[in-house]
Amino acid sequence: MILLVITFGFEYPGVDNTAMAEHPLVTTDWLHAHLRDDHLRIVDIRGHVLPPNEPPPHYFNHYGDYLKGHIPGAVFVDWVHEITDPDDPRHARIAPPERFAAVMRRCGIGDDTFVVAYDDAAGMFAARLWWALNYYGHANVAVLDGGWNKWIAEGRPISAMIPEVAPADFTPRPQPAWIRTGDQVMAALGAPVKLVDVRSSQEFSGEQSRAKRFGHIPGAVNVPRASLVAPDGTLLPPELLREKFAQVGIDGRTPEIVTYCNAGVSASLGLLALRVAGFANSAVYDGSWKDWGNDDRRPIA
Repeated sequence: MILLVITFGFEYPGVDNTAMAEHPLVTTDWLHAHLRDDHLRIVDIRGHVLPPNEPPPHYFNHYGDYLKGHIPGAVFVDWVHEITDPDDPRHARIAPPERFAAVMRRCGIGDDTFVVAYDDAAGMFAARLWWALNYYGHANVAVLDGGWNKWIAEGRPISAMIPEVAPADFTPRPQPAWIRTGDQVMAALGAPVKLVDVRSSQEFSGEQSRAKRFGHIPGAVNVPRASLVAPDGTLLPPELLREKFAQVGIDGRTPEIVTYCNAGVSASLGLLALRVAGFANSAVYDGSWKDWGNDDRRPIA
């Protein structure tokens, strides 16, 4: 019998994990059972970020680790260079449509491909790809809950073989509902829009900064990215996420929620958490603090 599960409007034949109908996550059990599915593309997007008080560069991919071993069939995407805008030296904007589409085509991700992304950073980079694909109109995507670390801890198979994938046709269709600009955030100051800063408490309070100015956007609330995940790197369950967001004044009556961080990456995990918690009226400020904090025209708190 073939089950048909709807995940944010996408129908994927053969899925037997009904949790996918509730939020854009797949479990390690699900992925292990579906490694050989024809319409599945697994993306390894591992990397790390140094603290803001460390000397630059701060952003790194883990391509070397991918070459040593990865989930079987996974292709690698460089979150630092491939899916960012080369004209933005701050790595604070998603790649323009054709550049992003070229990376997806190279990875064999077509318009009908179901994508599962994983990382080794508690979902931060995988969520960035999840957000980017949704922004470009490709809702057929999920994040591996717990990522590489959970996969390895459970003794699941790995491979050093680089898969040969045929290029696919990927059509970028930007979706404005998924993104906010600095001007849009500026216009929303004082409105009932809730700004969620997912940077560390030290960055929010102005003790540290990746921009020339220190502080946060006026009116923003602080929900650090690390507080959204469990010790095993999985996202907190929906009920706990709703409780956490309720503590900063976000509930079913909040008309709009915008997440930001330093360059849109952690903000994507914040958005993923909001969507899992049931808040569909949410978006990412893509430029985030590197855009706002380096612009003297913008107010800070």
